[in-house]
Amino acid sequence: MAELVLKDVAKTYGKSVPVLRDINLEIEEGELVVFVGPSGCGKSTLLRMIAGLEKITGGELTIEGQRMNEVPPAQRGIAMVFQSYALYPHMTVRENMAFALKLAKKSKAEIDEAVNRAAAALQLEPFLDRLPKALSGGQRQRVAIGRSIVRDPKVYLFDEPLSNLDAALRVATRIEIARLKEAMPDRTMIYVTHDQVEAMTLATRIVVLANKGIAQVGTPLELYETPDNEFVAQFIGSPAMNLLPGTITGTGALTTVALAHGETVVSAVPTVEGDMGKTVNVGVRPEDMVPNEDQPIFRGKVDFTEALGEVTLLYFEETDSAPGVIAKLPGVHRGLRGTSVGLAADPAKVHLFHDGRTMRR
Repeated sequence: MAELVLKDVAKTYGKSVPVLRDINLEIEEGELVVFVGPSGCGKSTLLRMIAGLEKITGGELTIEGQRMNEVPPAQRGIAMVFQSYALYPHMTVRENMAFALKLAKKSKAEIDEAVNRAAAALQLEPFLDRLPKALSGGQRQRVAIGRSIVRDPKVYLFDEPLSNLDAALRVATRIEIARLKEAMPDRTMIYVTHDQVEAMTLATRIVVLANKGIAQVGTPLELYETPDNEFVAQFIGSPAMNLLPGTITGTGALTTVALAHGETVVSAVPTVEGDMGKTVNVGVRPEDMVPNEDQPIFRGKVDFTEALGEVTLLYFEETDSAPGVIAKLPGVHRGLRGTSVGLAADPAKVHLFHDGRTMRR
């Protein structure tokens, strides 16, 4: 049995402002599921509905087979880590982590054992007697996570817990969360973020939310390699996947597409005779485009470059038939701005979309 099940869940504010609808999702015990999506897509709202902090206005939430719609937050067996640390400034780290257990009237021995276990897992033992003001941002966030761990909940909820940290601390704390999950393989975690790196590196599965519903659910590599639709194809990956309009001119195990800007591309997406003449968008990720002057699928003038050391980003002049094309080339490439560059791609890396949906292999 799935540990947490959302069935036809919906959220509406008032009588006429739908935020989420038809959310159907099963989360198994021990998974770390990440909710991602554009701002305003409802990912934090969905997390708060699971926590009981927002009312579910349609459908049903069950945890371990028990309906939770009307169950108060404190009785759901859930612990939530917020974007804000929300630590008590006058309490030490030890007291902050023990506070919920004291309210639950646990014995001193139980409290000490739980706090020491959580502190060891989060490498907080040297800081147990410090006040929050004496900690770094990353350490404070670990205390907030530890405060949840001591409660030993069925499900952990993380609402953008790293967004207040600087870049270096984000990386360090993300690694600590990954190690924490490995140390608790039977604990279920749901994590909300807008950061693709967090989603791709932490998740067992990713749930992409868009247009008030679920656009796709899958492992990180499934979403990257086989997106269901143009939205997921462009949302997962940075920079976003290039989409070039064209028409199918040859079908079979290899599909030939005449592109609107005059070039021809071959895709390993198989098609049948009935697909001949269909208008499609050809999807190629920037990192899958390589310089090729002999048989390019795209040729354009480089408008701008970004040299990042390990890669160079080429931004091409936009046209109606080739909008916003970006190439991501490994290494350093100097002197390309203002020049004409041809690019090709492996047919196995070329995606085809018709009416916004992928044409499956």
